[in-house]
Amino acid sequence: MRDVNATPFVQQPLCASDALVERGTALVFDVTLWGQPARAFAMRFDGRAVAYMNRCAHVPTELDWQPGEFLDHDKRWIVCSLHGATYEPSDGHCIAGPCRGERLMALDLVERDGQVSWYPTPDIQPLSFD
Repeated sequence: MRDVNATPFVQQPLCASDALVERGTALVFDVTLWGQPARAFAMRFDGRAVAYMNRCAHVPTELDWQPGEFLDHDKRWIVCSLHGATYEPSDGHCIAGPCRGERLMALDLVERDGQVSWYPTPDIQPLSFD
């Protein structure tokens, strides 16, 4: 759960809570990572909304094998479509593959009153349309 004193950045609305179906298709959304356009994704796993950068810890490539599809056939693990690195959805830790022991870059989510929002960090910011 988010520490409200952890960052001065304003929460960004993401979606209604019911848009994230348990172990279903993830919501992919655009952000900036280190000032460059990038993608992130949010999903529901074991009743909790989680979000990560759509970027493998081994090679900076997007993970999904089809848009929004990150989980394996049994809907248990996040699996990189490029080389099969396998991640624990609840915390983003790589449990198998070339990046074993590393983890996905998590986004800080809050779910309140039927709404899921995320908090920017110095590295991960909302996509600007200036």
